[in-house]
Amino acid sequence: MTQPTVHELYRALIRGQLSRRQFIAKATALGIAAPSIGLFLKAAEVRAQEDPTPVPADVAAPPVATPCDGDGCLFAGQTVTFLMPNETIQIPAFEVRDEFEAATGATLDIVLAAMNDTLPNLLQDMANETGAYDASIIGAWWLGELVEGDYLIPVDDWITDERFPQWSLDSVLPGLKNLMQYDGQTYAIAYDGDGQAFYYRRDLFTDPDISAEFEAEYGYPIPDPPELWDQVVDLAAFFNGRPLGPDGDPISGITMHLAVGQQAMFHFMSFSAPFVVGPDNTQLYWFDPETMEPLITSPGHVDAINKLVELAQYGPEAMMAWGLTESWDYFLGGNAAMSYTWGDLGALAQETPERGGKSQVKGVTKTAQIPGTMRYYNIAAGEYVDTEAPNIVGNTIGGSWAPVISKFAGAPEAAYYLMALMATEPKSMAYAARGFDGVDPGRTFHFPPPNGTGDIAAYVNAGWDEQDALDYTDAYFKLFSNPLQFPYLRIPGTFEYWLALDTHLSEAMTGQSSPEDALSATASDFEEITERFGRDLQLESYKRSFGFE
Repeated sequence: MTQPTVHELYRALIRGQLSRRQFIAKATALGIAAPSIGLFLKAAEVRAQEDPTPVPADVAAPPVATPCDGDGCLFAGQTVTFLMPNETIQIPAFEVRDEFEAATGATLDIVLAAMNDTLPNLLQDMANETGAYDASIIGAWWLGELVEGDYLIPVDDWITDERFPQWSLDSVLPGLKNLMQYDGQTYAIAYDGDGQAFYYRRDLFTDPDISAEFEAEYGYPIPDPPELWDQVVDLAAFFNGRPLGPDGDPISGITMHLAVGQQAMFHFMSFSAPFVVGPDNTQLYWFDPETMEPLITSPGHVDAINKLVELAQYGPEAMMAWGLTESWDYFLGGNAAMSYTWGDLGALAQETPERGGKSQVKGVTKTAQIPGTMRYYNIAAGEYVDTEAPNIVGNTIGGSWAPVISKFAGAPEAAYYLMALMATEPKSMAYAARGFDGVDPGRTFHFPPPNGTGDIAAYVNAGWDEQDALDYTDAYFKLFSNPLQFPYLRIPGTFEYWLALDTHLSEAMTGQSSPEDALSATASDFEEITERFGRDLQLESYKRSFGFE
């Protein structure tokens, strides 16, 4: 008798044909690792409930796929097991499940894992060639590790295959498109577009009395938008402590999330980019491509961390221990003049208490590109370069979450059908406009003219203030289309490097060490990580991921 697969065992579990104990015993006999078994058990509990986050009917993504019948069902009897982080990014998968199953005859099982457990479980499954998961949503920094391990199926041939829902790779803006590809092949399917943008209070920046007071003190009008970090520091100092908050409470000049383990290192990346990256140095930020020696202690990096420490003094002291939610809520409550973070903040600013949110700043939240500098340190030449115009650098910092398909998938084509369905224009537009599921804009049809082919009405109909939406989409279009982009690291161990930066950044921000010492300690940790993974292997991965000769 043929031994059942883990997917067949899972279906028996959710149908009540196997007890939890029987499932564990049989899955263990198949060689399924304990963490993966635990995820299947949790998935069974979720499957027995309604969708974890029901989508309101007025913002639901429209149906795209036509139900199949009989022999017309391409993948009848197959099961797609989709591993996802248990974050808002999973909402569309639950929303589309019934449509996918009706269109293909396949079954979709969604397995949720904690964010920090998703990649380890996926890697373990792939390394063991178990095939427990057909597909997963990944952060872009995982791609190098997965491709270098030969764990993924490239999808280039399927993109043009008419058996599948159609979506265009060319609709993805350049900065994000690069993250979906590796060494000349496409591995990820379009989904999310992450990048950090600059947010500020439109009402405060355009108030004539406030502007006159600022100009009298600093000698120039309030810039709208600020184009330089030096201007942001002036603005933060000016607004900090002024009674401009709810009920006349004092506000902070800036808010950030700076707690260790809460993605503060991304703040440093987007902030530091224009201090290091410029027209004469588009890629050197992380490592020397000849030796893998860290570049994090360059004069440009040092300038950036010192400026960030200066800026942080105009935010609330508590933000040194804040994660995303605390910092976002602080801005949403009208308690800060500025912030810089991901697209979620622009969407959350539209969610007023009447809509079940917390925002007091709907209609007055303006979005712009991350500010720049008037000089940067060209690492390649070992010298500073003065610029005639602000040196503004785009970024794709963050997850830019996208689905990939395992080389060991039992139903790879059915898995691709699901991913392609979620990537179609009607679905993707709905996800980007409603915003609450963390899928941010990054495709041509997400942006209204003159930037793209979209319609601002999609955002307004989803509850956005029109001016907020116009500013938001314009900023993100410029961010992702900028020919200068922050060099996104995608080699094995990427997140370990980033966590080292995160730890030592906190030491500098809280005064436990000098900024220079913090970067030196980061460089030392980088060296240890590189040696542990193997310098030659890391160097080859680094060269491939950035296209160095």
